[in-house]
Amino acid sequence: MDTPIQQLEHTDQATKQMLENVRKRKKKFDDVKMWHYFSIYGTLFLAFIFTFYFYITFVKQYSYSFLAMLSAGLNDTVAVYLLAFTIVGFGAMNLLKQQKEKKEKEYQELRCEIVDRSKDLWKREEEWKNRHIVFEIMKKQYDINLYHEKK
Repeated sequence: MDTPIQQLEHTDQATKQMLENVRKRKKKFDDVKMWHYFSIYGTLFLAFIFTFYFYITFVKQYSYSFLAMLSAGLNDTVAVYLLAFTIVGFGAMNLLKQQKEKKEKEYQELRCEIVDRSKDLWKREEEWKNRHIVFEIMKKQYDINLYHEKK
């Protein structure tokens, strides 16, 4: 369990565990989101390199015939590898997008559950009055908003 969550005074152990779970899911979501953005930029870079290479090498030279351009492009190993890496990058980008959406959904569901059950989690009046301290710590330390259900 992370240190700021362990040191919370006005929460019981079960609530601390829920806060730790939402922190872990947020971290997983942020990691997948970062990798998704890397895959987007990597795929765009590879597509640009492939397009530039294809234009310089084949379009200028074989502009009189599309079939001659296509045949020369398929016979060139560099062009085929660049195209293959671009296609693999596109597939990875789509796979990471699906994972990102799944992780975001899991994170948002748990976060909303904490917001919904806040009356049950902080039952005593003293805990209820001091729950804003927990919310502020979660917002400042981990960028997790427990004040509202909306994103």
